[in-house]
Amino acid sequence: MKIHFSKMQGAGNDFVVLDNTHSCLNLSADQYRSLADRHFGVGADQILIIEPAKDPVNDFSYRIINADGHEVEHCGNGARCFLRYVRSKGLTQKNSIQVEVSFGVITLSELNNGNIRVQIAVPRFSPEDIPFNPQGFITRKMHKNWMYTFALNNNWRDISVVNLGNPHAVQIVEDLDTAPVLTEGPLIESHPAFTAKVNAGFMQILNSQHIRLRVYERGAGETLACGTGACAAVVTGIQCGLLVSPVTVDMRGGRLLVDWEGEGHMCFLSGPAQFVFEGKIQL
Repeated sequence: MKIHFSKMQGAGNDFVVLDNTHSCLNLSADQYRSLADRHFGVGADQILIIEPAKDPVNDFSYRIINADGHEVEHCGNGARCFLRYVRSKGLTQKNSIQVEVSFGVITLSELNNGNIRVQIAVPRFSPEDIPFNPQGFITRKMHKNWMYTFALNNNWRDISVVNLGNPHAVQIVEDLDTAPVLTEGPLIESHPAFTAKVNAGFMQILNSQHIRLRVYERGAGETLACGTGACAAVVTGIQCGLLVSPVTVDMRGGRLLVDWEGEGHMCFLSGPAQFVFEGKIQL
């Protein structure tokens, strides 16, 4: 089977985009892994599938497949690429659209400066919402935030957990360049306390409105940027009393902006989205 694809990126987080609005693509997990393979396929952190909305009041539906072939709930950088794609391809003329994702409906809007703003989610913190089992962790409160301490590689680590449509565990580090992202990231991702696995974020705070961040993502490894990870880090910092919205987030692939007014409010992510190339591939 030969399929047409677009390659896109948002702050270095790269995607294969498939338009399923007028076709019936039904790829297997193996085929998704082949598409995402950087040596034998197109190469991507995730695959984005654009589909018709199930509810006519919305504009589109949206599915996200990780590089390992498993479907996930949310992707902030992918959502920005989604809006750039449907507007560039003439699938909509709207500047703002409603898109169905696995956990609900999100709003995507193009800003006057060309960046795209994504309505991510209202953060949830309770362990059952992550999902996270804190048994065996040392629990303490910092400002409005719960910290969970545990032993990892013979070191004590403090993490904060938050769900922004997908699960995140965030820790604060002094120096992002020397943070053990590649060694401890996979251990946190697959820690048995996280029954659905988790995205592991490592945040360095530069000042109250500026951070640096690296994220080891579920099913993808470390990526150049993670939109929901940026939101999780900022939300954690605000809950700890260390950050004030809006916050600039510098990642290895580029810069994002996160704004959040506090508990019970929607978290928003803004940043770029670009086409890289298009083509066809035999699967």
